[in-house]
Amino acid sequence: MKILIVEDNSELSENIVDWLSSEQHIADACADGVAALAYIKTYEYDVIVLDWALPKMSGLEILKQIRSEGVVTPVLMLTGRRDIDDKEQCLDAGADDYLTKPFEMRELSARLRALARRAVGAPTDTLRSGDLVLEKQSKRLKKSGVELKLMRKDFAILELFMSYPDKIFSAEMLIERIWDSDSSATSDVVRKHINRIRSVIDNEGESSLIRTVHGVGYSMDSGK
Repeated sequence: MKILIVEDNSELSENIVDWLSSEQHIADACADGVAALAYIKTYEYDVIVLDWALPKMSGLEILKQIRSEGVVTPVLMLTGRRDIDDKEQCLDAGADDYLTKPFEMRELSARLRALARRAVGAPTDTLRSGDLVLEKQSKRLKKSGVELKLMRKDFAILELFMSYPDKIFSAEMLIERIWDSDSSATSDVVRKHINRIRSVIDNEGESSLIRTVHGVGYSMDSGK
């Protein structure tokens, strides 16, 4: 997943980013409400972790504004407030879940996974395309029962393709979803990753499972 962390406690923010990165997620972080809105309007995220008490603009104000503008990205509110009235206010404003501080990182991860599954309506973390089976949580890929190995970003690209079969992704879209937002990755870098994935999942002498749509981007056949 690509996740935005909006938290003004630098130590906590860094800990969350490090933890999510260790779980193979892409995490951006910012420390105030104005910056948060800029990130949300510029990039696409799977989940937003939003602290309530922020400089310049509160998390609740951000939540109300993005919901009024039609942003449907799942939001997990993060705060030290424990009163039921605060939770009710938060959920009524459009939050999808609520986690009070202090918390265990494993619980944060579990809640983020649940929000992501709910957003796409996916009851399982297993993706299938032809004889390919990808398990998102365990980061395992098998073809005809044989386990294949992919590098981290290659796995993330393939997971995105298998999550949205037949959808065409431009190089720019892939960079936005898979790389950090301040990355200097280019279309040539994306092409190298695509070629490396093909070398692992394709059968020799057969058409690639990932097709190039010239001048547009890449797409993975649904396998139907």
